Amino acid sequence: MSGTSRARIAYQPALDGVRALAVTAVLAFHGGVAALPGGFLGVDAFFVLSGFLITSLLLSEHRDTGRVDLVAFWGRRVRRLLPALLLVLLVVLLVSRELMPATELGALRWDALAALGYAANWRMANRDGDYFAATGSPSPLQHTWSLGIEEQFYLLWPLLLIALLGWAARRGPARPGRRLGAALAVVLLGAAGSALAEAALFSPDALDRVYYGTDTRAVALLAGAALAVLLARRNEAAARPGRRHPVLGALAVAGAAVTGWCWATAEGGDAWLYRGGLTVAALAVAAVIAHAVVSPASPTARLLALAPLVRLGRISYGVYLWHWPLFQWLTAGRTGLTGIALLAARCAVTLAVAAGSYLLVERPIRRARRLPRPAPALAGTAVAGVAAVAVLGTVPPAPPPNPAIALDAPSPTAGTGSPTAVPPAQRPGRRPGPPRLTFLGDSVSWSLGTYLPEQEKLTVSVRAVQGCGIARLPEVRYIGDPHPNYPGCEHWDDRWRRGVRADDPDVAVILLDRWELMDRKLDGRWQHVGQPDFDRYLAGELDRAVGIASSRGAHVILLTAPYTRRAERPDGGLWPEDDPARVDAWNRLVRAAADRHHATVLDLNRRACPEGRFTWEAGGVRVRSDGLHFTPEGVQRWIAPWLLPQLYRVAVRGA
Repeated sequence: MSGTSRARIAYQPALDGVRALAVTAVLAFHGGVAALPGGFLGVDAFFVLSGFLITSLLLSEHRDTGRVDLVAFWGRRVRRLLPALLLVLLVVLLVSRELMPATELGALRWDALAALGYAANWRMANRDGDYFAATGSPSPLQHTWSLGIEEQFYLLWPLLLIALLGWAARRGPARPGRRLGAALAVVLLGAAGSALAEAALFSPDALDRVYYGTDTRAVALLAGAALAVLLARRNEAAARPGRRHPVLGALAVAGAAVTGWCWATAEGGDAWLYRGGLTVAALAVAAVIAHAVVSPASPTARLLALAPLVRLGRISYGVYLWHWPLFQWLTAGRTGLTGIALLAARCAVTLAVAAGSYLLVERPIRRARRLPRPAPALAGTAVAGVAAVAVLGTVPPAPPPNPAIALDAPSPTAGTGSPTAVPPAQRPGRRPGPPRLTFLGDSVSWSLGTYLPEQEKLTVSVRAVQGCGIARLPEVRYIGDPHPNYPGCEHWDDRWRRGVRADDPDVAVILLDRWELMDRKLDGRWQHVGQPDFDRYLAGELDRAVGIASSRGAHVILLTAPYTRRAERPDGGLWPEDDPARVDAWNRLVRAAADRHHATVLDLNRRACPEGRFTWEAGGVRVRSDGLHFTPEGVQRWIAPWLLPQLYRVAVRGA
């Protein structure tokens, strides 16, 4: 992703070929190409190449001048990387204000500021502090985590390398071998420390920390740096273009094979990756780079220097920057395309935009021999401007006033269930006060109950638990990947009991959705709602849920689950848990449980999806923020006028 602007080493087109293959792997991975589940390792190939090039530049300048001009070095990095990033950030912020739900704009603000400060990797590693940010739609700036790691390397590594070279020179005669040997030793120690940190910190619960951490991912950058030091130590005779290097050639073939195997088989959560696998992958890429550099006439170099690869490599930084937000915006729902047609459209648009960015923004600034004297001030102004857009442009507009809700209105739709002899709000032993409603369930129920407008005649409490349904089987598949239950979800029933005891509700509203629709392992095999054994398991948990909700005399209302569109698969298809057939199967279980317990069913699915299929909007307002949870305006302006009168009626008159 980085370049060699004003380099002191000769341009080698084969290195552009490495960039091209790396970015192709990333695009294929994000495009859902099944043959490359490990395409995300293309980022590590960028890291190795960056470590190699930056270290080679620093060593070359130090050899030629006896010093390194850090201001000039960092200035070149800024000219190479910042203009395109600023453009991407500005476009993402402006487009996202129109395309993203207001509830996610706050998280995007911090994502943009972190990207601007080249700290996005630490932001992504700690984004799970907010449940909705952690489980929401991927940030259109998520990919900037790798830029953060590279920029932190560009900032710190030159300082350390200069200090090492100076220390080695002061320890004895200024022999290049001594200085480079000291540098190599430190690089190898750093790489070993990074690899050990990966292994020590890795666990399924700490995957984000290990994947995004600068310390844990530095091994690839340091592998490239070590290669640069090793090649700098070689004598000039060994570097003659005509000389053959059979050992390096064999290592390059092995490196290419290992790289291809990793890209074709690795999964992001595989433990072996973080227990030495990433190190092996980095060394494999380093072997290919070494042969291409040392033997520019070799088959390795000639293949990597093919014209299409070189052209793609030259714009690879822009391709990487633009591809992720464009892939997020060019969805199957917006384009009507799926599969290979969707991937082709995404890649075509990405290449066109990246080429335009390269020709109109990146190359002119990078090649300018002399920038205007106020250039630093202009750069600072541009950064401040994008930061201002991030802060001010992500403030959602004020919603219109909520409509008045007549709670005494008759029920607009009929529920099922048998009438109660005594209205819940008049039951013996009830605590005094206005009718009380308690919402139980998961984060979808939480969003519904939390966003209801306040009412003078009703008291509403929300005991729904974000991230927890009633299915507690520990092995779960979520959007195609293993996902553990969140801590405490196995004791959801205890949490519900405490909430019901504390609230003493007249009406207990239960809404359950996503967690009951996922694949879970039951009796040693993956199963899901709609299959007999799994349905029996869910029915038992539903019986327990209704029993707890009614334990203090509340009338139970079960809401049907609306259809969802939580996330598209990379190829534009639906994940299994978004399958409408699964929602229908779950809602049949809900109705059957209501019949068993004389509860009431209200068809929330029909209200949220009035056309009988998933929709983002209903009644002229956006009702879903991320394809699953409700928006404040959707609840207040569309669902509450339908729901609250029915809940009030049940509380004061009985079902």
